[in-house]
Amino acid sequence: TVVLRRQAAGGLGLSIKGGAEHNVPVVISKIFKDQVADQTGKLFVGDAVLQVNGINVEPCTHEEVVHLLRTAGDEVTITVRYLREVPSFLKLPLGSPGPSTDHSRVSSPLFDSGLHLNGNGNNTAPSPPSPSANEPKYEKRWLDAVSLPLLMARVSRYKAGTDKLRSNCFEVFALNGASTNILQFCTAAESTDWLQAISTNINDLTQENIKIVNKYCSSDDQIVHMGWACESPEGSAACRTSAFKFLALRGPYFHIFRSPPISAADWGQAETTYNLYEVLFKVHKLWMAEDCWLQARLYLGLEHSPEQQDNESLSFSILVGHGQSHTFRVELATDLAIWEKSFQRAVFLEVQRIRSKSYMCSSQGNVLCFTIDFGSGFTCSEGTSKTVLWRYKFSQLKGSSDDGKTRVKLLFKNAESKQIEMKV
Repeated sequence: TVVLRRQAAGGLGLSIKGGAEHNVPVVISKIFKDQVADQTGKLFVGDAVLQVNGINVEPCTHEEVVHLLRTAGDEVTITVRYLREVPSFLKLPLGSPGPSTDHSRVSSPLFDSGLHLNGNGNNTAPSPPSPSANEPKYEKRWLDAVSLPLLMARVSRYKAGTDKLRSNCFEVFALNGASTNILQFCTAAESTDWLQAISTNINDLTQENIKIVNKYCSSDDQIVHMGWACESPEGSAACRTSAFKFLALRGPYFHIFRSPPISAADWGQAETTYNLYEVLFKVHKLWMAEDCWLQARLYLGLEHSPEQQDNESLSFSILVGHGQSHTFRVELATDLAIWEKSFQRAVFLEVQRIRSKSYMCSSQGNVLCFTIDFGSGFTCSEGTSKTVLWRYKFSQLKGSSDDGKTRVKLLFKNAESKQIEMKV
């Protein structure tokens, strides 16, 4: 708590920024040399103003605090608190706004309000020296250095065309793929925080877009989830570089696009489309444990190898039969969790919708019909006569295996004999 005795020239000798209307504290933004606030030796730029003459100003707007300081009398008692981290709006350049002919103007909570704190009628105070002609003149407002729309945008921690992680930075790509910007941070922790914040914003915008589209679609054509993922080359295609694809779970299908579908016609331009009931989703490794260790290493400053290969972490595969598969990598563990949950929901909704699916197969040279029914379970019948050879409930299935191509082995528990029966 500091007591200031107002001077006829110079007032309290300080400026303030901030206000409750912008959810930021009121802080001292400037202290004028050799004036009252400076002479106390107890006030510093960045101190948060808590009370003025015993009145709590934390819930007050910028203008209310300015008015209170102006009318507080010749002796003003100010209670302040040191802030460990300097508010970002204090870092705005402090140029001269030039003379103002409108003395009734409202001060801005993000700019200095030193002219209002001297308490005299004409709101005059010592003016800072004017910059020379060669010095830059700053406008006291936020300026957009880069502006990227985040709707259907994507982020990447990896260097373009490689599997090498960037150091303390990531790249943001707008929907058109042409507008990009690399954001560099001082620490890995800051980079991770901003990556998560921007990714969350992108996901929220995507969900809003999904809700709008779903309003005009039938119940069998709803979008469950969509977003970006990086496809990794498979097997003999290892010479190919990774490429970002836009994935969508909609109705009975899983779509892979080169770019997001904007119009109704775009949905028919997918690079690849699969029936959901024929797709198997598989998460790679123990990604949650890996990600937790990675986050801990980043925050502790132990991650010193930005060139580290990271092909397997935060990845999932889509198995589509006959040995075909697609492997995708995402940026965050939360993204992977969302995709896993979304696939489970989309496949369940599709299976619930079709109820039953039959396949022609053979066993010991006989043509058979194998049916999977959502309600009754597994049924195998002769291909021509349709005579049922055997039937089991889902609860009776105790194990299964396959060769990844054409052969399937199912193990069922007989309800009467309690014996395990194998069907190939």
